[in-house]
Amino acid sequence: MLDLGATSLTIVGIIAGVAIVSLIIAVLLRRQVLAADAGSPRMREIAGAIEEGAQAYLRRQFRTLGIFAVVVFGLLFLLPADPEIKVGRAIAFLFGAGFSAAIGYLGMSLAVRANVRVASAATRADGRTEGARIAFRTGGVVGMAVVGLGLLGAAGVVIFYRGDAPAVLEGFGFGAALLAMFMRVGGGIFTKAADVGADLVGKVEQGIPEDDPRNAATIADNVGDNVGDCAGMAADLFESYAVMLVASLILGKAAMGEQGLILPLIVTAIGALVALLGVVITRVKGQESGLTAIYRGFYVSAVVGVVLAAIAAFVYLPSSFGAIDGVSEDLAGNSGDPRLMVTAAVIIGVVLAGVILWLTGYFTGTTSRPTVHVASTSRTGAATVVLSGIGVGFQSAVYTAGIIAAAICGAFLIAGGHIGLSLFLIALAGCGLLTTVGVIVAMDTFGPVSDNAQGIAEMSGEVDEAGAQVLTDLDAVGNTTKAITKGIAIATAVLAATALFGSYADAVRVALAEIADAGTQVAGGIVGAMVSYEIISPITLVGVILGGATVFLFSGLAIDAVTRAAGAIVFEVRRQFREHPGIMTGQTRPEYGRVVDICTKDSLRELATPGLLAAFAPIAVGFGLGVGPLAGFLAGAIGAGVLMAVFLANSGGSWDNAKKIVEDGHYGGKGSEAHAAVVIGDTVGDPFKDTAGPAINPLIKVMNLVSLLIAPAVVQLSVPADTNHAVRISIALVAAAIAFGAVVASRRRAGQVDTAEDIDNTIATRPHVAGEMEQVAPEPTTRTGSTTGSAGASEPAERR
Repeated sequence: MLDLGATSLTIVGIIAGVAIVSLIIAVLLRRQVLAADAGSPRMREIAGAIEEGAQAYLRRQFRTLGIFAVVVFGLLFLLPADPEIKVGRAIAFLFGAGFSAAIGYLGMSLAVRANVRVASAATRADGRTEGARIAFRTGGVVGMAVVGLGLLGAAGVVIFYRGDAPAVLEGFGFGAALLAMFMRVGGGIFTKAADVGADLVGKVEQGIPEDDPRNAATIADNVGDNVGDCAGMAADLFESYAVMLVASLILGKAAMGEQGLILPLIVTAIGALVALLGVVITRVKGQESGLTAIYRGFYVSAVVGVVLAAIAAFVYLPSSFGAIDGVSEDLAGNSGDPRLMVTAAVIIGVVLAGVILWLTGYFTGTTSRPTVHVASTSRTGAATVVLSGIGVGFQSAVYTAGIIAAAICGAFLIAGGHIGLSLFLIALAGCGLLTTVGVIVAMDTFGPVSDNAQGIAEMSGEVDEAGAQVLTDLDAVGNTTKAITKGIAIATAVLAATALFGSYADAVRVALAEIADAGTQVAGGIVGAMVSYEIISPITLVGVILGGATVFLFSGLAIDAVTRAAGAIVFEVRRQFREHPGIMTGQTRPEYGRVVDICTKDSLRELATPGLLAAFAPIAVGFGLGVGPLAGFLAGAIGAGVLMAVFLANSGGSWDNAKKIVEDGHYGGKGSEAHAAVVIGDTVGDPFKDTAGPAINPLIKVMNLVSLLIAPAVVQLSVPADTNHAVRISIALVAAAIAFGAVVASRRRAGQVDTAEDIDNTIATRPHVAGEMEQVAPEPTTRTGSTTGSAGASEPAERR
């Protein structure tokens, strides 16, 4: 086991201290947010309903996922490893899962209290500045917590396990990624089911505004913003942080020994300082756009992060590889300067984040040509809106994938073609990108907080026209920042998956070496093909095809789940409008709780299928076909995953902002046929950009981590030719049965909905499942200012 010197242990101790300080700063920022005015009693009542619904959902979700986590905890003990590593890895899994859940809960719990404060700020003269500050600092709290918990987990494992830390951290990363994937899928199904249902019935059929309190899906829509975009995205970015650390520590130890193990911790610790700087300097000046202030904060903090990382590299590393203790033999003779290489890798990661930020903004921004084109197609109907948005998504995927590929090539060239070093530099590029993770999380949380604030203002009727415009502007900024952070999250996922791919190869190499040391020879024929990495091998190409197919199947399942849940919401909201005519006149209170109930039950039921597919598909391929085809499987998943994720995210973003262009008065404005067309486009894009697309990020990392964990077992059962085949094939068949059994069960649920004779009655008689909610919203009341309509109106406000 590689032991660590006193200097390294001191550095890791300091990093643990930085993590604790980051958490303390998160607490202080949280107090600043909560110190802001919480608005009128009416606003607080509506915000309380949103908070209650979000709390109820997450409590039920965590109870469900807790059972799954306990099962996986037990299964980890079946994998081959030293007893001490087994125990440490399993415990680290629970910590990773727990930290991921905690980050998600923190993101939600503060966002549902900050939204009303942003709405209240809009009623004052400095509403633009103060509202943006509250929304961004809410995200800053979560960003500091991501950095703090990620560093604390990694540093703690290194302190306790020293050189064995990378093996133990596999469990930490796996727990974080698995929980994040479930939270991403479940929250995405919840939020988009409510959003699609609210838009289709409210906007298109009834002609009422998005956040009109007469729409029974309004509260559920706002709840979904928090459990999807806040809780889900925060957990997603935390697992990106954790997984990148895991991969970089594994590769760093293999390439550069002790200093390679510690260096990634130093680079990511710099992110704590960068996050704090970004939160503090991001202030809206005068009448400038909130997006301008956020961009300024991001770029300044990114440049500072590069400078600090370069200083750390030059202070910590020697000027030659030969002077590094524990450097790999093939790297010792490299004539390059490791300090320059590390600095260049960090620069690549930060520049990649900046380019992705610009590129995503170009393809999804309200003033950019692609989105304006999508909006213009609304003049010819919904079909052309959908087609043009799909075209934008396909094209943007090519450019984004090309930029990410260029970054990977850059790291390869800097390493002089050395595979091990290039993989480590790719991981360091990811760590460099994630020095800005605190600011990225703040950017993402800005979106749902400002969106909820606009909804609260609409439902309360207590915000005048000027204040409503402030909230509209903040919401538009939030839509752009959410799209940007999704693009950056995809880039981190690809870098992390590439680094994990290298870690997988290292695990297979070590396992094969142990087999050889034991005197067992690798046989030829089928067994030889199973452990071969030759890409021209037909069996390896089978793995590539299956990896890409899994991404498509996962995406289809996620979108299907939203379709079914959204259909249930549509029927429920229609039923309420039909059976209670007083809802439209403001005399009858909608049954908000029933919609929240349906979203909760359907999202929790549907999240199991994609999760089981992600966990068991690589097990089936690995044990069934071998480590070579499993490598092909991972390559196929990474390649298809990056293209699919960008396509889904940017198509959805362009449809969303095309809708806003029309709602701003272009091509006929609200209530026109063009508006109905872009609303349809937006409802198609909702599950694209907020459910299936973002969930691909943790998907490819979960599959890589599962492969990394099972690689030694696959090698052990593959190489001794005859005795273990039955066991290996049995494991593969069981895993395949679980994965495809979940898919079949999902399709059966779809068939039951498709063949139901009276779906309206089915929905109307559903039992409530979110029993924690007694009452979720106040009575609809008259709205003033720029909010449309009066509660006593007998027809939709926008059509009068």
